[in-house]
Amino acid sequence: MLKRIINILLALVFIAFAVVNLNDPDPLPWVMAYGSVALLFALAVFGRADRRVSGWLCVALTAWMLTMLPGIIDWLDSDMPSIVEEMKASTPHVEVVREFLGLMIAVWALIFLTFSTPKVARLG
Repeated sequence: MLKRIINILLALVFIAFAVVNLNDPDPLPWVMAYGSVALLFALAVFGRADRRVSGWLCVALTAWMLTMLPGIIDWLDSDMPSIVEEMKASTPHVEVVREFLGLMIAVWALIFLTFSTPKVARLG
């Protein structure tokens, strides 16, 4: 029962992430990424999750996240200036760090989902 509640909450969180990204300058990849995570958690609520799918999505989002590593290193080298002072990303590191952290949240959620669901979805 607790796992089902967690799956419902995480599905709702990632739906919210997808909706918030609708006004992003490049909404399509973000809405697809967060929407896919939301869909997998929604499927898990009904016992239809497949850990192979969530595992592969986790790998894909991790690879995407790692492409942002140079921006994270630059941010760390510049003494980690604030990324929350304003909503608009006024400097390049703000956008990179926020995107990196969003993907990190998705990856951690997918790791949880991958290891908390059966290898093959139930068929009935």
